[in-house]
Amino acid sequence: MSPDPFRDDSVTDPEDLLAELAAVGAAAAAGRATRVGFPVATDIDYSPLAPLFAGLLNNIGDPWTDPAGTNHTKQYEREVLDWFGDLFRAPATDRWGYLTSGGTEGNLYALYLARARFPKGLVYYSADAHYSLPKCVDILGMDAVVIRTDERGEMDYDDLARMIDQHRDRPAIVVATCGTTMTEAADDVPRIRRILARAAVRHHLHVDGALAGVPLALADDGSTLRLDTTIDSVSISGYKFLGTPVPCGVVLTRRTLQQQLGQTPNYTATVDTTISGSRSGHPALLLWYAIRSLGHAGMRERADRARELAAYTVDRLNEVDWPAWRHEHAFTVVFPTPPAEVTAKWVLASSDGRSHLICMPGVTKEGIDAFVADLAAAVAPRAHRRRAPVPRSRRTAETPVPAEAALSAQVAS
Repeated sequence: MSPDPFRDDSVTDPEDLLAELAAVGAAAAAGRATRVGFPVATDIDYSPLAPLFAGLLNNIGDPWTDPAGTNHTKQYEREVLDWFGDLFRAPATDRWGYLTSGGTEGNLYALYLARARFPKGLVYYSADAHYSLPKCVDILGMDAVVIRTDERGEMDYDDLARMIDQHRDRPAIVVATCGTTMTEAADDVPRIRRILARAAVRHHLHVDGALAGVPLALADDGSTLRLDTTIDSVSISGYKFLGTPVPCGVVLTRRTLQQQLGQTPNYTATVDTTISGSRSGHPALLLWYAIRSLGHAGMRERADRARELAAYTVDRLNEVDWPAWRHEHAFTVVFPTPPAEVTAKWVLASSDGRSHLICMPGVTKEGIDAFVADLAAAVAPRAHRRRAPVPRSRRTAETPVPAEAALSAQVAS
């Protein structure tokens, strides 16, 4: 007979609980330096906020209506939303948004909003868009067309124009990705806007900027990621570039669009305008702390340092004859998948014979040097490889691009 889980003797000794929790923390800390394949910044110290996690903070309902009681942080959520609204040049009198559980919820909300505007709309997203897009489309019962991409992960704009032209009888709901998962490609938002203008179709343009949205906006003059009448919604992740210790995100749109969904007052003394209803109030404090402690200039400096380190990483890998490349704006460095002894130690993201590491804030030059040293040691016994010719970027000739065939040949040799 299995033990009764509700018996008093099933309670774990407090010292054993603390020991196990300490082991979890130690394991996470030990692996942080080598977990370079996934985009989580580690340079912001959020420990001063630890005491605030001792109790519930519930930002239930709409950010601009406070619920009864004081166990919420909506005033900080509003300040965070205004900071992001300013960053994306949203009109001060026509902006709305809320803090989500992450990029997936942001995409889901944006498509939910677009469906309310255009019930018969057709969703267009690229083959390299985030994996949440097919799921969100399925949940909402929408139709979608997947647009081809080039070998660097950027949307094929000729294919987008052809597909929109073929379906001119339906409104277009286009998702532009700013930071694809494997190469950090950024779809050309102004070019997509021009395609939509030429097609003269009703449309909703959403920008999935989970990773690169904030860094690009920090470096932009406002012409690309401007949340005005040319971009209808944008979503970002809070735990990527800002490195919050809990998953979270931000979705922004214009209030005049959001109001088309309606507002439902209820017993909570607020209105139900979000996907999740009850939402943790802790991310508002975390993001507020990062914004207040670093400011606009500090955020931009972090992005610049990350790009500089990514450029350094490309140079170091090419020095040891392991062909690497990156988009000019990107923190992400792409290269053929290293030998198993390297990937056993270094946590990389890999697919179809290629891998990447991401030089997020917190990754150090010393860490990159250690990775390159491990890679060089692993491949040293192999015969010298002849580097295959590689195509150059359509957008910039700065960095050579390994074609997939060249990548496969390098790995196989």
